[in-house]
Amino acid sequence: METLVKSQDTQGPMVFSHHNAMRVLVADDQPDVREALRLLLKGEGFEIEAVASPSAVIAALEAREHDAVLMDLNYARDTTSGQEGLDLLSGIRAIDGTIPVVVMTAWGSLELAVEAMRRGAKDFVQKPWENARLIAILRTQIELARALRKSQRLEAENRLLRADGRPTLIAESAAMRPVKELIARVGPSDANVLITGEHGTGKEVVARTLYALSPRAGKSLVTVNAGGLPEGIFESELFGHVKGAFTDAKVDRVGRFELADGGTLFLDEIANVPMNLQAKLLRVLEAGELERVGSSTTRRVDVRIISATNADVNAEVSAGRFREDLLFRLNTIEIHLPPLRERKEDVPLLAMHFLRQSAQRYRKQLGGFEMVAMQMLMDHPWPGNIRELDHAVERAVLLAQGQQVMASDLGLRPVREAPFRLEEMGLEEVERVLIQKALARYAGNVSQASKALGLSRSALYRRLQKYNL
Repeated sequence: METLVKSQDTQGPMVFSHHNAMRVLVADDQPDVREALRLLLKGEGFEIEAVASPSAVIAALEAREHDAVLMDLNYARDTTSGQEGLDLLSGIRAIDGTIPVVVMTAWGSLELAVEAMRRGAKDFVQKPWENARLIAILRTQIELARALRKSQRLEAENRLLRADGRPTLIAESAAMRPVKELIARVGPSDANVLITGEHGTGKEVVARTLYALSPRAGKSLVTVNAGGLPEGIFESELFGHVKGAFTDAKVDRVGRFELADGGTLFLDEIANVPMNLQAKLLRVLEAGELERVGSSTTRRVDVRIISATNADVNAEVSAGRFREDLLFRLNTIEIHLPPLRERKEDVPLLAMHFLRQSAQRYRKQLGGFEMVAMQMLMDHPWPGNIRELDHAVERAVLLAQGQQVMASDLGLRPVREAPFRLEEMGLEEVERVLIQKALARYAGNVSQASKALGLSRSALYRRLQKYNL
């Protein structure tokens, strides 16, 4: 959203510069009303997009950014209740909680106006409208919204630059610039966020950054490896259980959703949740209500959901392995993290960050990397992304004998190696290679890779942690 720019003419009042025109989305089912508003607002310097239905409003807001919405409350013929418009208001707020909405109807009443304001409308006008009042309302609300958005954006950017006790987000490359901007914009909101990207690209760091920027930062951040929970304990871990619910339920247990009440729940590896458990997760996300296993008492929870996956979740939906309605609940905003090979400018910064951490941990005095070593870091393709870089630097710090990390300390294998020979490898190295190949074959899908390897998902996750994959 552009910031508001005014220019002062010495011979007249403040005027708005043309390049920063206010864009208004007009919604009414009557063509003559839409045309009248278009002519009125265009004559006042507004940019107008006019639509005729609630579904068209949602589509327009998702396709392009607007400064305000001016909308009717009734769309079906002979309907005067305003319910369609009230429902639409809730939908608009879900997409953008800062966009000002001005509602209008020919059947105005105090009760309807109050309800519209309760649903998030900023003002209310009755048809036929007064031109001057309508223009004044739109200008005022747009100016206030722009000022609010600018303030939120500046605050988010300032907080991004502060430590705030969270993992450091190191991202100066061009590929990461839009990611940082998106984090700054959505971090202060309550919107559910889906973070996608390959293994090791820093999804958990982004999740913790979003949490630190949010109004819930003072509350709990609860992390769950959702795809790694065995089916038998999935419900108990997430929703809790009561004493006697099953054989090992000796006492009542609070689930992760309740632990995160008022705060944020980070569901990692969300695409690997089995289909039969996705419906149970969806119900809690839709209603904000749950029952502990073995209990009929309904408990309400207020939780912001941040989830992450390395899988192509849209492909999983197409293949019938992931519910589309659950995806809609999770990805109000999607943040995709590029692999490290697409953001090479960040390699030196990340390498120095990890060197300082490891040098402090192992009490070694190291000033940096010698030239050849840094060039090796830049040339390496980093299939394991930032996590692989972290481990490579830690190993180099341990092996380094001088004041700098040398190329020989890194121990990086050539990009193209000769075919490996099983008889020359240890058992664990063979297992690691087989797991890497299975993950590559199934594009990182842990469920499919575990089936191909003859392992349970939880057993595969233990090996992924063991081998730092």
